[in-house]
Amino acid sequence: MSAQTNVVVVGAGPTGLALACGLVGSGVPVRVLDKASEPARTSRALGLQPRGAEVLDRLGALGDLPARSIGIGQVVVHINGRQVASLRVGQRTKLVTRAGLLVSQAEIEAALRHRLAELGVHVEWGAELVSAEQDGSGVTVGLGNGATVRSEWVVGCDGAHSRVRKAAGIGFPGVPLVERFLLADVHADLPVPRDTVSVWLQGADLIGAFPLPGADLWRLMAPAPADTATPESTADEDIAALLAGALAQRSGLAASSVRGAEWTSSFRFHRRLAETYRRGRMLLAGDAAHIHSPFGGQGMNTGLGDAENLAWKLALIATGRAQPTLLDSYEAERRPIATEVLAATSGMTRLILGDTAPARLMRDHVFVPLLNRPWAQRLIWEHASQLKISYRRGPLAGQRFTTGPRPGDRIPDLACRHIDGRNTRLHAELGSRWVLLVPDRLDACVPVARKHLGAVTLLVPDSGPARDVLLVRPDAHLGWRGASAPDVLDRWLTGILGQ
Repeated sequence: MSAQTNVVVVGAGPTGLALACGLVGSGVPVRVLDKASEPARTSRALGLQPRGAEVLDRLGALGDLPARSIGIGQVVVHINGRQVASLRVGQRTKLVTRAGLLVSQAEIEAALRHRLAELGVHVEWGAELVSAEQDGSGVTVGLGNGATVRSEWVVGCDGAHSRVRKAAGIGFPGVPLVERFLLADVHADLPVPRDTVSVWLQGADLIGAFPLPGADLWRLMAPAPADTATPESTADEDIAALLAGALAQRSGLAASSVRGAEWTSSFRFHRRLAETYRRGRMLLAGDAAHIHSPFGGQGMNTGLGDAENLAWKLALIATGRAQPTLLDSYEAERRPIATEVLAATSGMTRLILGDTAPARLMRDHVFVPLLNRPWAQRLIWEHASQLKISYRRGPLAGQRFTTGPRPGDRIPDLACRHIDGRNTRLHAELGSRWVLLVPDRLDACVPVARKHLGAVTLLVPDSGPARDVLLVRPDAHLGWRGASAPDVLDRWLTGILGQ
């Protein structure tokens, strides 16, 4: 028997859950399937960058996560036992007003599941996708228990080994970056500040210590020794012991300070990028579309960005307000972001690990000392925050301006007020809605926007009379800008929506 829905999301990780929240918040029926029998309890990814926190906030899923996270103030780098650099991160800049957070991926998933449940949808555990066949009107999904689901759209958020990607026949080319890496979440007494990520470099050897929420919980991470058994055959206690020994050898801290492990893992770093993000009615997001080195903490946040970008576009299509051609802009906007992240994290990995003598010389005497410079710290932090992401080169941003925000740029969280005088902030009104920022009067663009997009929130910025009308997308990027020209706005919306 086949059940019918608008969208099937395969994979209940951060990307899939965020996508589902965005779709359901827009009134689109969704089913979330995951082959696991229950939610994951292990930490896995850790870094929640300011952009990722913004996405969760707009979805109504951030909650008290910041209070239960660790705010990182600096990354301290030691070379041959001596501190060489202290990279300040998390500082407030004109662009970045949130701290970077260390919090377990399991906690982020739990917050998203809670929000999804508030919207009336629950993850279907033990629902393994074994087949997916599409035709002109939808996709038939076959499950491991023999049931089938009929859906208009299927989105694979099911990780590096995505069944959806394979069913769609989408290639996933790439190369390995690091043969083997070990990590463990351990209880330890380390004489290191709890707002600090500490890294010790010694030749081609490295170990990092990341504080985790909890009085004495740390993540240790290091390349596996060359003579270590294969990742699949390395026992948990052996991984913890190897990391404790590496910590003692490279940092001078006693191995006995590591008392026990909550979770261990060993894996290979790969750099892979899907050949396309869409084939017909089947789409990819998150790790199903791109995987890369974890250095820089970009992976989970890039997946959350995919989810937010795709959610509002798929919602417009599912509710009949746009043609499927709008989905072409999803890959056009998001794949270049993934390409840049892959290049940056791969370069960082090669530089940090120093796989050749010249690379180590450059790392130890040029790159690492440079991290002490305030201008370098600001550039690195703002880039890592992902708040500099812009779609101004994408297909939805045809307008050109020499000053002020350009279509495709992220609009900051402006203080605003409703027409009736109630105070609010721009990002609090987004998530599943568009916002029209207008001068302090009803504008002729309002009925045009609502004709095409449905419910559009009308706001007046507190920063003074606006010279232009700004139509802000649900993901906080500028869609259209103009001087109260309803006919121009009408043509733009007609064009992008394919109406």
